[in-house]
Amino acid sequence: MGEKIVLTGIKPTGDLHIGNYIGAIAPAIELSNQADMRPVYFIADYHALTSMQNAEELHNRTYEIAAAWLSFGLNPEKVLFYRQSDIPEIFELNWILSCQTSKGLLNRAHAYKAKVEENLAAGRDPDAGVYMGLFNYPVLMAADILLFQANLVPVGKDQIQHVEIARDIAETFNRTYGETFTLPEALISEDSAVIPGLDGRKMSKSYGNVIPLFVDEKKLRKLIFKIKTDSKPPEEPKDPNDSILVDIYRAFATPEEIADYEQKFREGIGYGDAKQLLFEAVNRKLEEPRRRYHELIHDKERLNQLLENGAERAREVARPFMNDIRRKIGKY
Repeated sequence: MGEKIVLTGIKPTGDLHIGNYIGAIAPAIELSNQADMRPVYFIADYHALTSMQNAEELHNRTYEIAAAWLSFGLNPEKVLFYRQSDIPEIFELNWILSCQTSKGLLNRAHAYKAKVEENLAAGRDPDAGVYMGLFNYPVLMAADILLFQANLVPVGKDQIQHVEIARDIAETFNRTYGETFTLPEALISEDSAVIPGLDGRKMSKSYGNVIPLFVDEKKLRKLIFKIKTDSKPPEEPKDPNDSILVDIYRAFATPEEIADYEQKFREGIGYGDAKQLLFEAVNRKLEEPRRRYHELIHDKERLNQLLENGAERAREVARPFMNDIRRKIGKY
């Protein structure tokens, strides 16, 4: 089999934290280095409009996302890396696909259903506070995926439905106008897990339990030492499979270091010592990306150039395919 196109969108919302690195950035960069993968990664700035209406914040966070991914080694020469809003063909295709998408299909989308259920539980009109951006979100996502003929779309288990909807829309178009779109498949990492935060719950800005990705060394150590642990004494054996510290350590250390760390838990280790070892592993991994990030985030001209170059390369792919789609729907 030949190369597979793998596509990932990154929404520029919320502060970047180590959960973003473990769950999204590291796996995507690892995929981009596989010889049989052709990666297409984009900053989903227009998707962010469903939850962000602050122009300055959206502008700044777009640069933060670009700088973060580049600082961890994303190679813009090897990866098609662009800003969604720079590709007008996506939004043209969004309308064409909307005309092939039943309302019933979108009624079943998780985000819309959750909002309706929330409204009904509160005694409100089912569609109170529902904007068309939220309702049509899966169609725009389908346009993102189908325009670049993605074979694989890495998603969390809660987002598989988005890829399934894109497949349904593609199949409907193909039946109507002839074989056009590749049918995408969701790529789920079997070993993906919820990344715990300082309090043991999922790491999330809304819980206030995150460890920011590019915080300075002193602050990083302080936050790691705030991670919630139980009251077992140092000498008591501890289960490494039931520890927030081990969960995070596994994402930042070598296999040999992980095995040694886990053994220390089984034999008995004080949480202060365990947190110091965790800090050292995390800081070692983030030290160079942190330096590169701060260098890039203050060089908007360079970031703009990289994003513009990425957009032009992406449009070189999108334009001819969009012309073919236009012919198929009758725009000769």
